[in-house]
Amino acid sequence: MEMTHIRATLGAAAANTAARDPTAGAAAGMQLADLATGATARVVSVAAGDGAVDMGRRLAELGFLPGEKLRIVARGLMGREPIAVRIGTGTFALRLFEAACIRVSLEHPLRA
Repeated sequence: MEMTHIRATLGAAAANTAARDPTAGAAAGMQLADLATGATARVVSVAAGDGAVDMGRRLAELGFLPGEKLRIVARGLMGREPIAVRIGTGTFALRLFEAACIRVSLEHPLRA
């Protein structure tokens, strides 16, 4: 029951973000795991994979909520896992299957 509430909240927040930002839909299909080191993005949605009911809750508790800005700080050996992600004031190491649960839209820096 609690996970259903988190999914509903995450889904509604993602829809609100997409409605406010017309460019969010274009990159909404990108997984966090696909970002390059140093890339900055915003969370669009979080969806737990098969049988991982607690995964979405855990990621939400860490701060991976729609609209939150994040940055890929580093990657493990040979560019694989773990992926070090900076979100809010924390830095977290995610495994590839955890990062694959998070959909993001790239932040495009303003050019002067």
